[in-house]
Amino acid sequence: MTTITLEQIINFLLEAPMFAELDATELSEIVHIMQVQKVRAGHPVFREGDPGDAWYLIFAGHAEVLKGNEFLPSQRLSVLSEKACFGEMAILDHSSRSASVVAIDECTVFRFPRRDFEDLLADGNLAAYKLIYQMAKVLCARQRKITQDLTDALAARETDLLRIASMGVVQGQSVSE
Repeated sequence: MTTITLEQIINFLLEAPMFAELDATELSEIVHIMQVQKVRAGHPVFREGDPGDAWYLIFAGHAEVLKGNEFLPSQRLSVLSEKACFGEMAILDHSSRSASVVAIDECTVFRFPRRDFEDLLADGNLAAYKLIYQMAKVLCARQRKITQDLTDALAARETDLLRIASMGVVQGQSVSE
């Protein structure tokens, strides 16, 4: 098992979009609550329905976001790679996990426990507030993508319905002289 140095962690975080607005001093305030977690391929970081007790950032490896329901097996919603954050909704609304995140290959993630993060917020820590702002931006971008995907799916459905309806009209007509 390779040890990750504090210098590697700081340099990595400085390059991660979620931490883009933080300087090295602010990062040092956040790093002390961070936990390094290794996840073997095929193992969950967390499962849908689990308590939302932390948010994560992928340091190395890949993970997939899976969503299931009682009628269908889990479906892949997304593949996450280095510098991707996930689980941040738990910080904002204290709800249970809305999906599962499973390591595709061996993954190293940085885990930020909700209680420790909330303590930073309660102390008025500027870095924590900057991260909340970044989380909001990430969630807005995801919501915009979902809205566009839904709009595209509805438009495709309408196009298919019009095509099917017009086929029935055309097939019911005959050419007369």
